[in-house]
Amino acid sequence: MKPRPKPSQPKSKTDWSNVADWYNDLVGSEGSEYQREVVHPGTLKLLGDVAGKRILDVACGQGVLCRLLQSRGAIVTGIDASRELIDAARTHAATSKAQNPIDYFVGDARELLELKPIDGRTFDAMTCILAIQNFHPIQPLFHAAAQLLIPNGQFVIVMMHPAFRGAKESHWGWDDEHAVQFRRVDRYLVPRKAPIYANPGKKDGNYTWTFHKPIEAFVQAAVKAGLTINGFEEWPSHKQSQPGPRQAAENTARKEIPMFLALRCLKP
Repeated sequence: MKPRPKPSQPKSKTDWSNVADWYNDLVGSEGSEYQREVVHPGTLKLLGDVAGKRILDVACGQGVLCRLLQSRGAIVTGIDASRELIDAARTHAATSKAQNPIDYFVGDARELLELKPIDGRTFDAMTCILAIQNFHPIQPLFHAAAQLLIPNGQFVIVMMHPAFRGAKESHWGWDDEHAVQFRRVDRYLVPRKAPIYANPGKKDGNYTWTFHKPIEAFVQAAVKAGLTINGFEEWPSHKQSQPGPRQAAENTARKEIPMFLALRCLKP
């Protein structure tokens, strides 16, 4: 068994406890619009048939993906650093009549191998959906996947696309001369930490941190942990613009410039 690397710097607390009620209302029982239309269908495609498989959903929030996996016959464990979101997940689960109950517990994704509820368990697959950019360092999570997955087990990660969706460092622009919508990227390669409002519609002082890393950082973390990347997909937004002079250009840009990046890692 490989020794677990020690973090090179203190860990920042980035759970969503302060906005758990808002987030639970936003996501609901079946997920946000982007989750329903893009993220979850893509995740299920990368996972393949999950019936009967033991799956660990890391940073599960209020459990929307856990419930979807459960409905497909998976045996699901969900972990999140926010006790409030885990409480919400358990409340949702209480109304389920499924024969395979979801096992939820509170814990830091970067400390999986130290958590007693995980001790001695192995999984057929792991997921970390729209969360990996909210914690640092990421290497402990990849090392945990390498130890917790069975041989040929899969680890699916979905994130906002690092190349095009950097917080505060990228945005849409419009070229009047050529009638083209473009995506401006001011920074990309250098890792950075940026504060973001947890609830964008209510700038009330509750904020969390996002940790930007280039794509190579995630690839290197997987390789360093002994995992093989056997899936790499870029997903655009599903939305369409309303009729107007910019409709065609906006729809073209939306299809050409992806919103999400998905990686599937395999334990050899």
